Amino acid sequence: MRMGLGDMVDKAKDLASENADSVKEGIEKAADFVDDKTGGEYSEQIDTGADKAKEAVDKLDD
Repeated sequence: MRMGLGDMVDKAKDLASENADSVKEGIEKAADFVDDKTGGEYSEQIDTGADKAKEAVDKLDD
């Protein structure tokens, strides 16, 4: 049986939900990396984006 796009999206959501802490940690590390590479010039925007991404992960449990 082949997995359709909807099936893959559902599987990704399930995996992210089951590993929410790890996913949010990865988001934070990625944000810190980008912030470092941009010399802190876009810190506010990066923090906002990271916060929204972590909120989206939290909503997967709903």
